[in-house]
Amino acid sequence: MSPGLDIFSILIVCTGNVCRSPIAEQLLRDRLSSAAVTVTIGSAGTRALVGQPMTPEAAEQVSEHGTTPSPHRARQLTAEHVEAADLILTASRDHRGEVVSVAPSASRRTFTLREFARIVEFTGARESIGPGSPDVEAESLRTVLRAFVDTMAASRGYAPPPARAIDDDIDDPYRQSKQVYRRSAGIIHEAVTTIAAGLASARGRA
Repeated sequence: MSPGLDIFSILIVCTGNVCRSPIAEQLLRDRLSSAAVTVTIGSAGTRALVGQPMTPEAAEQVSEHGTTPSPHRARQLTAEHVEAADLILTASRDHRGEVVSVAPSASRRTFTLREFARIVEFTGARESIGPGSPDVEAESLRTVLRAFVDTMAASRGYAPPPARAIDDDIDDPYRQSKQVYRRSAGIIHEAVTTIAAGLASARGRA
């Protein structure tokens, strides 16, 4: 790949940036790498514990879902992070609202993790994850994935809503029991698997 090419960028947001968003970041990065989908993925917190690593419990959940945890340092969400991202995925509806308040222009490309996965499922825009062809230029792939996000945004009002609005949120496991961590990580893993499959499907058309 030629140096300096624009690459599709994903930002994942939670509160402290030490539990939910790094779990999602690392699992999604692993799934997309396995599918030869070249993107950049970062995370941030609306009230970040700046400089802190992922909690040991979060790292354990990353391992339990088949990914080797990588070093992480929490960072505070900024408008620059939001504006640079092609897709913003949040842990909850409140985080989605905070992202949009930081950068209103990001509204169309900001979703909760569960919401985006639900829309991908609704549109049928997914395929099983498998190795992809590695020869798609980054500029072309970014264009295709941006178009995919636009399609998901246009479908947002058509996808059936969850049974309860709160079902688009992921509970914060920080300082909670291992069971809460496991439950939250399981929801994240399910959402990330669907999202990765959707992006891989779009990539296959690049």
